[in-house]
Parts: sequence; C-alpha cells; structure tokens
Amino acid sequence: MTRHLLFLTGTRADFGKLEPLAIAARDAGHRVTFFVTGMHMMERYGLTRNEVRRMSGVGVEEFVNQSEGDPQDLILARTVAGFSAYVAASKPDLIVLHGDRIEALAGALVAATNYVRSAHIEGGEVSGTIDEVFRHCNTKLCTYHFVSSDAAARRVMALGEPAETIHAIGSPELDFHARPSGVTLAEVRARYEIAFPDYGIVTFHPVTSEQDTIGAQAQGLFGALEASGRQFVVIAPNNDPGSQDIFAVMERLPKDRFRLLPSMRFAHFSELMKSAACMVGNSSAGVREAPFLGLPSLDIGTRQTNRSDAPSVTACDAGDRAAILGFLRDHWGRVATPHHGFGQGSAAERFVEVLARPDFWNLSLQKAFRDIA
Repeated sequence: MTRHLLFLTGTRADFGKLEPLAIAARDAGHRVTFFVTGMHMMERYGLTRNEVRRMSGVGVEEFVNQSEGDPQDLILARTVAGFSAYVAASKPDLIVLHGDRIEALAGALVAATNYVRSAHIEGGEVSGTIDEVFRHCNTKLCTYHFVSSDAAARRVMALGEPAETIHAIGSPELDFHARPSGVTLAEVRARYEIAFPDYGIVTFHPVTSEQDTIGAQAQGLFGALEASGRQFVVIAPNNDPGSQDIFAVMERLPKDRFRLLPSMRFAHFSELMKSAACMVGNSSAGVREAPFLGLPSLDIGTRQTNRSDAPSVTACDAGDRAAILGFLRDHWGRVATPHHGFGQGSAAERFVEVLARPDFWNLSLQKAFRDIA
C-alpha cells in the first residue's frame, strides 16, 4: 500500500542521513515529500536546499524559519507554526525526522500533538551537549524509533519505549559511504578548488552551552592546526549560536593551507573523506563515518562525548595543542581498521522492510511508558 512519507530536514547533515531512506521509500512506491527549512535556506551555509531539489521523484516544500543570529526558542516556535500548517494541508501518513536539531524537535511536537505517526532516526544516543536533551525529547514524542545500534535501542527502551517500536537499522549515511560515490577525487578537487596534495578535513561546530568560550576554543584548535604545517579542507560550522565566533577565526586562516567551504554535496564529501589523511573537529562524521571508512579522527571538546568507542577516534580539548599536534604527527595518513559499531551500510533497505510490515501501521498512537522489567 502506498503511503505519504513527509521528511523534515533543517541541515545538510540530517539530509545526508534522511536521503538514503527517502530514496528507498520512493523506490518502494511510497509518495515522498521533503519539508526543507533551517540552514538549508541560508546563503552563508551554501543554500543547500538545492541539494534537496536535485532529488528526482519527490516533492519539496520550503520554509524560512530564521534569520542569522535568532535564538533557538524563536526558531522552534516559527518551525512549529510553519510545519503544523503544512502537515494540516498535506496530511502525511508518516513524518520522518532525524536526531537532535531544533527543527526535528518542532516536527516531533507537531506530530505528537496532531496524532500523526512519526519516525525518529538515530535516537537513543548520548553526547555532551543540549543536543542530547533534544534527542531524548524526540524519542518520547515520536511513535517509532529507527536507531543506529543495539546500545541505542537499549537506551530508548530505558526511556520507556516499547520494544516493538524500536528497529536497529544502523546509521543511514553509511549507506552512501559503503558504495562508490559516483565522482572521482579529481572531480572533487576541480569543483571545490582543492589543490593540496594531501589534506585533513576539519569541521568544528558551536556548542550551544559553551557560547562564551567557543571563540577561544576555535582559536586554540585552528592555532594548533596552523602550527602543524599541514593543509586542511575546512567545512563551515552549522548555524547554532556561536558560529559567528568560529567564522571570525576561520576567515583569518592562511588561504594557501586552509580551503574554507560553506558546504559540499554529499557524494563529493564522501569521496573527499575516502582519500583524506585524517579528520579533526566535533562533527558526528568524525565519530561515525570516519571510523567506518578507517579514517583516523580527532574528536575535539564535548560535543560528541561518549558518542563512539571506535579505536580510531582520539579525543582532546580544543586548547590541548600538544595532543592535537601529537595526533597529526602519529596518525596523519594512516589507515585504521574499519569500525562497524553504527551498522554495515544497509539502513535504507532495512527501513523499507519495516515499512512493508502491515502491523507497523496498526500500532496505537496512544503512548504509554513501558517499564523494562
């Protein structure tokens, strides 16, 4: 039976995780629509709404929910209002949202208060910031849970969710990395003007609970990277509060050794990672995709605390210059053993298998706390 699946995306990162699921659902015969908002709609972050528009066979609805520097509570309120109006008009059978962003929380609230079935992707994970709070809120609001690991499944059960609503499918973005990217490294270099013979990848995002120090953290991190003498491709931070302080540091970096990009197409980013010497920063890509690809990564600060136990991940503070330089000295260009703690790259296939089960659509929307015992 064909269903209408409405995917909510607010960032380039969550789109990379939702796109494989949407493609599989579309190819399985479902009607697929994307509600596109957040930093997708902002020119400074690469206008990545265009990435969503490139998908064939899906509907796209765009909504501007913020201006540069708006507080998160205001963004939440606007997104709730805009998404609620669209849900009322489009009447989806299932709302699909990812993770821990403010837009995802808005979508979960709209789904719960309107008794629309919802699927939360990658719940049950721990991290070091308020993102974890948002993630657990989404778990309690959503109907179904498509998690990345058995450990995440256990945490979702600890939050009182019934086992029959939890499906461990792995991390969807690994589906892309598990297959050829479709582009060559030469094409990536040409498109993004990357001339470095070898390079590390850096992505350093704001931590909303550390706004007062995030600029100093950026200075410490990029100061150490500059002192290393290495060359880096730097992906711009997301649009959380504190991003301006990070931009202020990055924009002063020497251009002959740091290539600053607002965003990248996912296939190109995947190919770039596959040929990188290492990854540095506080993006989830450093604790998920990098270990999957055998790419050594340095996790900076608290944003991904406790997120991964992969042996290829090293952690330190942004101000620990000795640790940063030591990592670059010891791990640059070395290949690590691939880690499969977040799946094997078959999440989309497992996602549509669950959707095909008749009992999936018969679950009561009246939620009740399920004690583990």
